[in-house]
Amino acid sequence: MLSPKVRFMRKALLTTVVGCLLIATALRPLPLQAQQPKQTPAPMKLKVGDMAPDFKVQYFDGAKVQNLSLSDFKGKKNVALAFFVLAFTGG
Repeated sequence: MLSPKVRFMRKALLTTVVGCLLIATALRPLPLQAQQPKQTPAPMKLKVGDMAPDFKVQYFDGAKVQNLSLSDFKGKKNVALAFFVLAFTGG
């Protein structure tokens, strides 16, 4: 059987540890739940014959990286867009 002094010290230690844990939990920064997550815009749906939206890309012409915009060709040349989703990926 434990002496009253040892029981008192155990109880005091347990109370101190539990109190520290409660304080640490209370002081922990809470995530801001009021912020709404950013919603991605719905994808644009184009039909055959629709005007393509303007976009900008960078391309490598063999010597340097250049910027290219679809609006660079507006009224000058016809442009055909082709997308190769898995080109050069091995998939």
